[in-house]
Amino acid sequence: MTPDAINAAVSAEWPHARTSCIEVSDRHATAMLRPGDGALRPGGYVSGPTQFAAADAALWYLVFGAIDRIELLALTSELSIRFLRPAVGGELYATASLDGRSRRSVVGTVKVWTDDNIDAPCATAQGTYILPSPSAR
Repeated sequence: MTPDAINAAVSAEWPHARTSCIEVSDRHATAMLRPGDGALRPGGYVSGPTQFAAADAALWYLVFGAIDRIELLALTSELSIRFLRPAVGGELYATASLDGRSRRSVVGTVKVWTDDNIDAPCATAQGTYILPSPSAR
């Protein structure tokens, strides 16, 4: 499983995706998003929905690493986010860490930060992805 394989598969099915996978393993994944002008609030703050999107993408990429296949039909079951400080910067990153995996779900915790300042997270999130049943594939 590589970021290039994930990015190619996502791009083929969803060419307007704003995130890319920059790191993936069976225990974690990192997404990167470059917020456009429409994602910025007054003062240059990255909007909450944009941070949420980065967290959701990182968790989605984590699913691929955790199950060792690209499963584009995996769906967010739940995701909660807590904003810790304003997000200001040209690039937004989100790293998801695996908390648990079952036959039908993957649970992870996500840290969101800007401009490669991982020690000062803007937000933290926790969520669950549901894997499709074999008949849905």
